[in-house]
Amino acid sequence: MSYGGDEGIGFATARGRDWPSVRQFNVFLENRLGALLGVVRRFETTDIRIISLTVVDSADCAILRLVLSDPERALEIFEQAKLPITESDLLVVQLPESQHPLLEITKALLTAEVDIHYAYPLLVGPHGKPAMALHVADMDMATHTLQKGGFTLFSENDLSE
Repeated sequence: MSYGGDEGIGFATARGRDWPSVRQFNVFLENRLGALLGVVRRFETTDIRIISLTVVDSADCAILRLVLSDPERALEIFEQAKLPITESDLLVVQLPESQHPLLEITKALLTAEVDIHYAYPLLVGPHGKPAMALHVADMDMATHTLQKGGFTLFSENDLSE
């Protein structure tokens, strides 16, 4: 259930949003040896896939940003482990098949004056396509701009397939 391109589909996510957003979990970890392994290991006996992972490190703590294939079940795992987390909404955009896909995406958002707070690639994008997770200042404007530019945006449903 991807969005964009020539489909012209109106959309509403299961979470009641007016854009195709994807949940990111921000896990707060002590900055110590093995902390990352402890979180990743919680998913090894499940069928929940880690779609993307990035670490923001500091001297005292680390923030692990994760996108998972089944956010509802992942939330239960985090709660059972008593891990301190927050959630953020991201846009996941398929990289266009061109010589400079990142340039195309960033140029489109710059033209619309949408700030990108941070971005990182997905390990494996929906349908095997390369994709980028974006945390932006204005989700509505970013969604409108990217769709108008012919980019394909993915929803949480695409990540679970």
